[in-house]
Amino acid sequence: MRLLLVDDHPVFLEGLAEALARQPDFEIVGIATSGDEAVEACGRLTPDLILLDLSMRGLDGLATLARLRQLTPQPRALMLTSSDDAADAVAALDAGAAGYITKSARYDELVAAIHEAAAGGRPLGEAVARRIAAREKHEPLTSREREVLVLLAEGLTYEAIGERLGIAKRTARAHVVALQEKFDAANNAQVVARGYSRGLLRP
Repeated sequence: MRLLLVDDHPVFLEGLAEALARQPDFEIVGIATSGDEAVEACGRLTPDLILLDLSMRGLDGLATLARLRQLTPQPRALMLTSSDDAADAVAALDAGAAGYITKSARYDELVAAIHEAAAGGRPLGEAVARRIAAREKHEPLTSREREVLVLLAEGLTYEAIGERLGIAKRTARAHVVALQEKFDAANNAQVVARGYSRGLLRP
C-alpha cells in the first residue's frame, strides 16, 4: 500500500514514516509538510492513501481535502490529527475524509485504521466517536448504528460484528460506544434493552 504522509511538523513526520515503514505491506512514497506540497505530491506519486493533518500552516487539512477532491483519480485521505473535537471530525468527514484518527491512538489502532480506510471504510477513533455521539445524542441513529445495534442484540462480539459488516473490530467498538452515548447506557446490555424499548429492535 502506497502512503503519502502530510504534516507540518517534520520531526513527527520522520518518526511516523519510520514506524509505518516497518509494516511489510506499507510503502512510504512521499512526505509533505504543507497542503500545497501534498496536492502536488499526490498528483505525481498517486498514493493509495494519504495521512493528513488537520491543523497546518497555510493550506489547512480541510482546504487540502477540497483541493484533493479535484484530482482524478480522487485520492483517499485519512485524517491523523491531535484534535478530538467532534466539530472538527464532522467537518473533515463532510469534506470527504476517509476516516478520522487522533495522534493519541495506539500504533496497532493506526495500522488497522489505515487498512480500513484504504479498503473503503471510514474508521473513527473511539474518543472521536464518543464525542460525536454526545453532540448528536438526540439525532436518529445512522444506518450503520442500526446495523450494529441489531448484531449486538444477537449477542455478537465486536470482532464478529466487524467481520459481518466488513469493518475493523475497533470501528465496531466505536459504533457501540456511540450507541451507549446516544442511549445514555452504561453497558451493552442497556443498549440492547433500550433498543427494544424504543422500538428499534423486534423481539
